[in-house]
Amino acid sequence: MSTVTAFKPLDVGPAERKARTARLLAAARDLTGAERDRLLEEVIVLNIPVARSLASRYRNRGQGLDELEQVACLALTRAVQGFDPERGDDLLVFAVPSILGELKRHFRSVSWAVRPPRRIQEIRPRLVAAEDELTQQLGRPPHADELADELACPVTEVEEAWSCGDLAHAASLDEPIAATGSPLGDLLPDDDPGFERSEAVVMLGPACRRLKPRDRWILRMRFYEQLTQQEIADELGVTQVQVSRLLQRIFTDLRRSLGHEDRAPSAA
Repeated sequence: MSTVTAFKPLDVGPAERKARTARLLAAARDLTGAERDRLLEEVIVLNIPVARSLASRYRNRGQGLDELEQVACLALTRAVQGFDPERGDDLLVFAVPSILGELKRHFRSVSWAVRPPRRIQEIRPRLVAAEDELTQQLGRPPHADELADELACPVTEVEEAWSCGDLAHAASLDEPIAATGSPLGDLLPDDDPGFERSEAVVMLGPACRRLKPRDRWILRMRFYEQLTQQEIADELGVTQVQVSRLLQRIFTDLRRSLGHEDRAPSAA
């Protein structure tokens, strides 16, 4: 069985890395089980510096370098495990596009605070590059229709890709506003009690219409005309205790109609 001499990956140059990788993959091709896994693991360790170098291209884009290196190394691992030496002796010809593709997919998946459609995500980096190139050619910022011609896409997609430029990073509520110096959070509106009242009216309206006319009359006197229980009792010709019980029973009917079994509010 073939053996492989121990090595230090960081001390290996590109030419030697390529040669050792080819020998290891050739040896692993005829093996199975733990011995094959060991050789493939050496291939992975040998080429980790390449994966880290590819990950470093995407630093300072909102994702930590450690996380990007993990994504690149996982992609390298899958590439090594799926590589067929019969198609060539250069692993990196197959692995590098796979690693770069995985890094790009990682950014599409996690780097947007608000994620636009995938088509717009793909256009965005091309739009930035085209905008720089056309600016140099034209001596001015290009118009949307000029960018659309350059990218061979509709103007609406160019405009949407333009507008999503700030979606990759969420603004902090503590960030001061230039005009006033106040935090952004101070500009957010407070809760409006009118919304809760509107919601209650929408929910209670149908439930109240299902009550008997006498029950609706009692609710009207209590909550619209603001009569006391004793005043309602005088109007109905009953006692104040009976009015209290009537209100409690009406509240129970309303809760059941709304699907709630919570404790009723006080009728006092």
